[in-house]
Amino acid sequence: MQNLETEKDKELWRLAKKRAAFKWTFISYILVNSFLVGVWYFTDTEYFWPKWCMLGWGIGLLIQFLEAYSGNTFFSAESEYQKLKQNQNQ
Repeated sequence: MQNLETEKDKELWRLAKKRAAFKWTFISYILVNSFLVGVWYFTDTEYFWPKWCMLGWGIGLLIQFLEAYSGNTFFSAESEYQKLKQNQNQ
């Protein structure tokens, strides 16, 4: 039983790290793309070139979000274990 809990804790730690990494990436995405839109706005407003950076990075960000927050956790035993563990600690 102790070994199972240790393995589950490792899995929760891995998921927590993924979620924290996503949050930092999202903040970077907002800041960098805001800067690029500012450069576009003050230099040449005819062609909106920052959209390519937003699109490419946005696809990667979406994949990172899905991996960190949805994955197959809705119907998984890991998700239920996490809920039970959280309720136990309250």
